[in-house]
Amino acid sequence: MMTGLQNEPRKRSTNKLRWSWLALGGLWVAAIFYLSLMPAPPKPVEFWGVDKLEHALAYCLLMLWFCQVYRQRISRVLLALLLVAMGIVIEHLQRETGYRTFDYADMLANSTGVLVGWAWARTGFGRVFAYLEYRSSRLNKSQ
Repeated sequence: MMTGLQNEPRKRSTNKLRWSWLALGGLWVAAIFYLSLMPAPPKPVEFWGVDKLEHALAYCLLMLWFCQVYRQRISRVLLALLLVAMGIVIEHLQRETGYRTFDYADMLANSTGVLVGWAWARTGFGRVFAYLEYRSSRLNKSQ
């Protein structure tokens, strides 16, 4: 139950763990680059369109992750542009590998994921980090 979340200001920054959140997000970006450029990425499930779903989901959750840290609109606009650019750069790098393929549909799936992540960040999902820090601080005060 997330009752403390309603008591938290919507624009509250996540300063206590900011660098931890950013470091974990940086590792996530590195993982996306690695998985996107490796010769034979893992395929945990197989069905028609799963590749595009994986692209959209990865970029959606990445956008949502960083929106937890960057709360201002201009920061989120820049973040969205950077993530869309990252998806485009990765597709061009894949073409250069010789063992991966360039696909405009992947770019579209990545960009769609960024937009969905941004939309989700405007809901309660966008305050998860603030809620975790709020709960953590309350636990620390009670001990």
